[in-house]
Amino acid sequence: MSFPDTSSDESSAYNNNLHLTAAGMSFTYIRNNKGPNIEPWGTPHVIFMEMAWKVKANDRPYHHLPEFKKKVFLCIKKSRYSGNAIKTYKYNVLTFLPLNLYEQFKRVANLYFLVLLILQIIPDIATLPWYTTLIPLVVVLGVTGIKDLVDDLARHRMDKEINNRKCEVLLDGRFQESKWRDMQVGDVVRMKKNDFIPADILLLSSSNPNSLCYVETAELDGETNLKFKLGLRVTDERLQDERQLAEFNALIECEEPNNRLDKFMGTMLYEGKRYPLDLDNMLLRGCKIRNTEVSHGLVIFAGADTKIMKNGGKTRFKRTKIDELMNYMVYSIFVLLILVAAGLAIGHTYWYEAIGSKAWYLFDGKKQDSSYRGFLMFWGYIIALNTMVPISLYVSVEVIRLGQSKFINWDLQMYFLEKDTPAKARTTTLNEQLGQIEYIFSDKTGTLTQNIMQFKKCTIAGRSYGTDIWNQYADRSFQFVDHSLVECIRSGKDKDVNEFFKLLSLCHTVMVEHKDDGLVYQAASPDEGALVTAARNFGYVFLSRTQDTITIKEMEEERTYEMLALLDFNSDRKRMSIILKFPDGRIRLYCKGADTVIYERLSPKSRHKETTQTALDLIGATAIEDKLQDGVPETIAKLAMADIKIWVLTGDKKETAENIGYSCSLLTDDMQIHYGEDCKMCKGLHDNKHGGMSLQIDFVDMACECEAVICCRVTPKQKGNVVSLVKKYKKAVTLSIGDGANDVNMIKTADIGVGISGQEGMQAVMSSDYAFAQFRYLERLLLVHGRWSYIRMCKFLRYFFFKNFAFTLVHFWYSFFSGYSSQVAYEDWFITLYNLCYSSLPVLLVGLLDQDVNDKLSLKFPKLYLPGQQGALFNYKNFFISLFHGIFVSLVIFFIPYGAFLQTMGQDGEAPSDYQSFAIVTASSLIFTVNLQISLETSYWTFVNCFAVLGSIAIYFGIMFDIHSAGIHVIFPSVFTFTGAASNALRQPYLWLTIILTVGISLLPVICIQFLHKSIWPSVGDKIQRNRKKYEMELLQEEKKKKAPAFERGRRSRRSAYAFSHSRGYADLISSGRSIRRRPAARGIFQESIREVPQTAAENI
Repeated sequence: MSFPDTSSDESSAYNNNLHLTAAGMSFTYIRNNKGPNIEPWGTPHVIFMEMAWKVKANDRPYHHLPEFKKKVFLCIKKSRYSGNAIKTYKYNVLTFLPLNLYEQFKRVANLYFLVLLILQIIPDIATLPWYTTLIPLVVVLGVTGIKDLVDDLARHRMDKEINNRKCEVLLDGRFQESKWRDMQVGDVVRMKKNDFIPADILLLSSSNPNSLCYVETAELDGETNLKFKLGLRVTDERLQDERQLAEFNALIECEEPNNRLDKFMGTMLYEGKRYPLDLDNMLLRGCKIRNTEVSHGLVIFAGADTKIMKNGGKTRFKRTKIDELMNYMVYSIFVLLILVAAGLAIGHTYWYEAIGSKAWYLFDGKKQDSSYRGFLMFWGYIIALNTMVPISLYVSVEVIRLGQSKFINWDLQMYFLEKDTPAKARTTTLNEQLGQIEYIFSDKTGTLTQNIMQFKKCTIAGRSYGTDIWNQYADRSFQFVDHSLVECIRSGKDKDVNEFFKLLSLCHTVMVEHKDDGLVYQAASPDEGALVTAARNFGYVFLSRTQDTITIKEMEEERTYEMLALLDFNSDRKRMSIILKFPDGRIRLYCKGADTVIYERLSPKSRHKETTQTALDLIGATAIEDKLQDGVPETIAKLAMADIKIWVLTGDKKETAENIGYSCSLLTDDMQIHYGEDCKMCKGLHDNKHGGMSLQIDFVDMACECEAVICCRVTPKQKGNVVSLVKKYKKAVTLSIGDGANDVNMIKTADIGVGISGQEGMQAVMSSDYAFAQFRYLERLLLVHGRWSYIRMCKFLRYFFFKNFAFTLVHFWYSFFSGYSSQVAYEDWFITLYNLCYSSLPVLLVGLLDQDVNDKLSLKFPKLYLPGQQGALFNYKNFFISLFHGIFVSLVIFFIPYGAFLQTMGQDGEAPSDYQSFAIVTASSLIFTVNLQISLETSYWTFVNCFAVLGSIAIYFGIMFDIHSAGIHVIFPSVFTFTGAASNALRQPYLWLTIILTVGISLLPVICIQFLHKSIWPSVGDKIQRNRKKYEMELLQEEKKKKAPAFERGRRSRRSAYAFSHSRGYADLISSGRSIRRRPAARGIFQESIREVPQTAAENI
């Protein structure tokens, strides 16, 4: 909206020699008679204090004085000033092995197996050779170590590239090219346009007026708008050439290195005078020089002391629910292992007392009582049953997660062609959590909307309007259709229309650049850019500005207006004002702002009758549309069908938030809307400054009962607090999505943060776990990738625990027939290779590739997402089902061969009931069973899955025949002891029949249960799979039809408002004149008081 301004709370407007306080049009004029060297009133007062950090310009030896040394180790000292070389890598050639092993053994599972390895070296308790634990442990450590090494080599390359960048440093009286790593504190450096800033540098001078320097801070804070920095006036005037810079010997005293990006305090002692320093004088490492040909600066902080490096701390580590559950289950297995080992040790104690000590053929010559032998058997069983704890579980999970992250990165349906932006999984640890989301917290501007403002309608003097391109400065992308407005402007007869567009072209803080015979505007916000562009397209073209003038082109006539004061927009005032002196001597105050703050300041009469007016006259209003992103309503509808509750957290006013809620289908006409101010509970929460816990719980419970929640007028901190409340009291899995720096808090607070690379920089993306370019991709991220990842991980974990229980518990049953002597039931090499070669690949591929239905059906039926929210596919119930399934299979695998071997005669007349043949039959039965079991669990078959199952069985037989051969026994007689056992046992048809019977009985109950479950109690997924072809045909027919419009505008009457998120502009910079060369001619306006303007010229628009 466009209005004049009469705020009584306008604080002050400043330029170099004018102080105006606006209260309506009553001005107090103050002349500055103290000369041009006095800083403007309002300069921050500097309190001189003891500063711990001292930097001497052009004096490297100064920083190595003893007083600046710090103790590193014992009596070894080094300079407290860091060099400029950075180091983000963890390891070097000497430290990689010890440090990486130390980090890996901090994991409980790895440390457990290291302890087992040590126990296996002790002869009295070693029930398995040491290599059965060493080989799996080395493989796990090796895979993880190689991954860490690859990551660290990438960091090495990045560090080397940055440290070897070139910059000009003043050495021996002249600028010389030097590498960043050789730069030191106190060096004077010269930077050119588009150079990266090598350290935290005090700006001394630049080629721009008043040593102004524009910087891009995208790598520092993600913001793409240019920011300006200023050199001190004294350094600007005296340090322009190389000789002057070489003689510069100032002493800088400032705060010590810290991570505060928004604060810097210091003083410069130069030629006996002290000058205050603040953040506006600093160029921070990570920024880039823009629109400034040459800049000179003094290095204050280097390398690890720079603010960007101090901010390199680790973000809060996020864990998934499955991670936490998996850790508890591993602890449960530890407890179960100890209990089983203790029970079997007690059994051995009683067995030895009753039988073992009396059997002469079991005498081993050791004088050990039964209790001590039981104690040794406890450790023996800890070793024998160690495979119950899955050593390869964690590394397998990491491989699966890495693969799932790559699938997200490679998904072309989440690639935004217009900006060449693919989806990016910035973490590999949260993929399955995407399939369990219950609450989504979304920003509005730039997330649901495009954050590209378009001038759609306007009302001027009570008449509504709303593309003819008819002037050479028109923006070709501007869309506005109303020929009557064009005619009004061209005729010049409607005074209100002319004043309306004159206000839009004058009341702003836009910076203009003439480029390729065109105008390029840089606005502080999309709203302001849209308004100035609208005026430009209707013939009121903003051309240029100086410190105290603005030049526009009105209907092909160029005019210059003198600017007396500029009051910038901020989130408290929600408006901006400008006071101008017209060429004919009239003084006017123009204002534009949000309706909430303008209405109360409007004059009750349309025209003034007093000499000085103290209220505003309304010219008109603008309607700026921030369009929804493509597919937002459909995405929200699909997510709602998946029982995901969506909360919109926005800084906009209630009416705007409600309007966007209807537009994006978050709210519908069928819903009953409840407002916070009408709710007693919300009032109590608001009034209670300490936020009582009971009120918070009641509020969260009430809000979570609603289908949708919109929180308006919330600050970034409050966004994070809302997310925390839901996490704390509902124990729900949350996801936050946003595109700006104001969304970082809630992105980091939520279980999963998603950043959208939009119009507000990349800070949200840099703080996120997943990133893409459009809100609509969230549907595919959750309903396809998230659901698949959850299903795959759950299936992987259930099967992994099952196959380890089935494998290990055979030793438990065998112990009842071996005097509880911790004798193992398998060959040693089978135990070593079981998890590495014989059963790992099929389950790994299920974890990577399996899917119950394809992506299109996943999107068509959002209800498929519900099991993930309920945690139905992996919990303690599933864990115990896997345990009992493993117990059952281990019973079958042990007792059927055991029964078959009793009183058996082979076809050659020999009894095949020896221990080695028994071990081969049980092992072969186990391999067939677990590989066929994963085949029954696989929903999505590919050539790779088939190859993995058959290949694992083939690898088992191939390796078994090799290690049972006579040749390898001759080379390693003590290691390979089953010579010829495989060929002798497997040539017996009776044993093949035993294997088939064992496998059949093991799998038959599973087949029956699956059949009954899918026939009698089918899930939603089972029903969809059964009718898959029918649904796929329906999808094909739907794709052929023309898509319906994204949404229909609601039938209710709703108002929009000036954007609450509009950011502060460049008023301080413009009014100070530091960005523009001063006009040489003195202004004559101040020769007489503003009050002396004739009454007829005091009209306020």
